[in-house]
Amino acid sequence: MKRIFLLLNFALCTMHCAFSQERIEAIPFGDMEQWAVRYIKESALLGGKTQTLYVLAPTDTIKGNKAFTFDNTPWGISNAWAAPAGIDKGACTTQPEKRGDGFCARCDTRLVTVRALGMIDIRVMIAGTLFLGKVREPVRDAGDPYGAIEMGIPFTQKPKALMIDYKTRVNPEHKLIKAKIFSVKEIEGHDEPEVYVFLQKRWEENGKIYAKRVGTMRHRFASTIGEWQNDARFEIHYGDVSKEPWFMPYMDLNPNDGAFKGENSKGKMVQIQEIGWADADEEPTHVILMLTAGCYPAWYGCPDNAFWIDNVRWVY
Repeated sequence: MKRIFLLLNFALCTMHCAFSQERIEAIPFGDMEQWAVRYIKESALLGGKTQTLYVLAPTDTIKGNKAFTFDNTPWGISNAWAAPAGIDKGACTTQPEKRGDGFCARCDTRLVTVRALGMIDIRVMIAGTLFLGKVREPVRDAGDPYGAIEMGIPFTQKPKALMIDYKTRVNPEHKLIKAKIFSVKEIEGHDEPEVYVFLQKRWEENGKIYAKRVGTMRHRFASTIGEWQNDARFEIHYGDVSKEPWFMPYMDLNPNDGAFKGENSKGKMVQIQEIGWADADEEPTHVILMLTAGCYPAWYGCPDNAFWIDNVRWVY
């Protein structure tokens, strides 16, 4: 009996030491406590209202239609100042929300309706999103929502997991809306909040950006989780994960049909082309991290979905 007790005690100590060796590192501004507040004046053609936009960045108040450069934060956001054809418009689908004595981020999927000249309805579906990267403002091309988004940031570490606090609201019906400018229709599909991490090894050739996938994590939330899930952990897997039993098609290379873009050495936005899987021991050069209220591409979504996020951290 004494020998069994000693062996059990040794095993517990070993497990404790293994876990105690982990290091948790907060991503800057990932505690959701600091936000820059922007006031964008919309064009008279759209009614001339002032829209309030938020950026996850050092606390600040910015008045006037000025491009946010994202120089002081790693976080891009679905909120943006757009000026297609010189018409100013602001859209806000991600905002701070009180949580206890502090704040969290709330991402909503919304059908944004704009009335031009008081009679022409323009409607677009936008999923509230936070991601590592930046948005080139003002957004000029309404037909290419990804053209102004620089996806991912330089990153050479290899975390074991992503850790967040979260809760969700998910519409159980298997239908969603595609809304693009003047076209609005209902289609089959189940929209779900999701979080993903893609670690990439990137390089440039003749102005084109290529990448190999070093690490992968992508998780979707299929149903409502109404209570806060604190310290939820999502493991990152390295190397070619396409043969793993848990692999899903949306985890594959180029999962967003070329939506990921980056700035090349000439300052031009180009597609990031994932051309293969890296060996598990290779080091990444960049990381893509996204937390979003919807898993479909631009223009698609379910307006009832919401994703609350707090305390975004890496686990090493």
